[in-house]
Amino acid sequence: MSLTDLATEAQRAAAGEQRTYLVTGGAGFLGINIVRHLLARGHKVVSLDIADFAYPERSRITEIRGDIRNAATVIRAMEGIDIVIHTAAALPLYSPADIYSTDIDGVRIMLTVAQNFGVERFVHISSTAVYGIPDHHPLYETDRLDGVGPYGESKVLVESICEGFRKQGMCIPIIRPKSFVGPERLGVFALFYDWAKDGKNFPVLGSGNNRYQLLDVEDLCDAIYLTCTLPCATVNDTFNIGAKEFTTLREDYQAVLDYAGFGGRIVSIPADPAIMTLRALEKVKLSPLYKWVYETVTEDSFVSIEKAERVLGYAPRFSNKQAMIRNYQWYLEHMNEFEGQSGVSHRVPWKQGALAIAKLVF
Repeated sequence: MSLTDLATEAQRAAAGEQRTYLVTGGAGFLGINIVRHLLARGHKVVSLDIADFAYPERSRITEIRGDIRNAATVIRAMEGIDIVIHTAAALPLYSPADIYSTDIDGVRIMLTVAQNFGVERFVHISSTAVYGIPDHHPLYETDRLDGVGPYGESKVLVESICEGFRKQGMCIPIIRPKSFVGPERLGVFALFYDWAKDGKNFPVLGSGNNRYQLLDVEDLCDAIYLTCTLPCATVNDTFNIGAKEFTTLREDYQAVLDYAGFGGRIVSIPADPAIMTLRALEKVKLSPLYKWVYETVTEDSFVSIEKAERVLGYAPRFSNKQAMIRNYQWYLEHMNEFEGQSGVSHRVPWKQGALAIAKLVF
């Protein structure tokens, strides 16, 4: 990119020039939060999702219902787009076939169409699942990638596909966020919030004294927007994103139980027998958790965000405790809206399975 191009980009960002964004997975948890983030800054937004965009902002966006694996749908969605924010993905509780076809085939179609349309940049939301079950912390962007299970494996492969398109001249920032929470987030966190509101103690595998970094979705949206507005030469790279302030899993989760006000406590249970039980329950589809969750929850899990701070100016505002309590507050205010719902996405509570029985004794 020439100095003139860099100057033009900087001037455009400084002036807050209106752009047209395509958000894939716009009806999802991260999708709706980034849509709101963009609308608040005066941009036009197109949402592409297989799910209905059932939010109050519906009249303010262009909604396209469809699958990122369908090239014709993607071509229709890409017309007039300046910047793509790719959040769509099949999550770990989906079937391996859906994970591989959505996450891998879908991103190839998205990138090919974006390249043909000459979009300015394509922001890919990856995951720290690409690091697998690491043997050291903090984790840096240069560390070895080793995805666990179909989800982690697909995330690693998708990053390599993105890098291939980068080499062809596309601007493709890659963001690796820690697990993030905030308004609209349910999924596995809804299990914990359900126990908290009912005044239950909550079991954790092992001591719970491991450091486990999370991320508030508003901080993630800030990071994404930085990669959309800073010069391409600056952001055409890979960045870890997470909370700056976090303690141990026990202490951060206890903060939610304390906020709930029923005297609930975090209770340690032996890790090895519990993991063996969860493995067996997963095989018969009675576990609400998937391997990457229960195999890593007893270990430290945090990434270095120094690169994002230094290069992007990323400055997270929420600690683990603040992010979880903010999410819990939203859960209490809206829990009647999703009563009786369950599924495998972050937008609905996950089925408690065998944990519903365990809840009776805690």
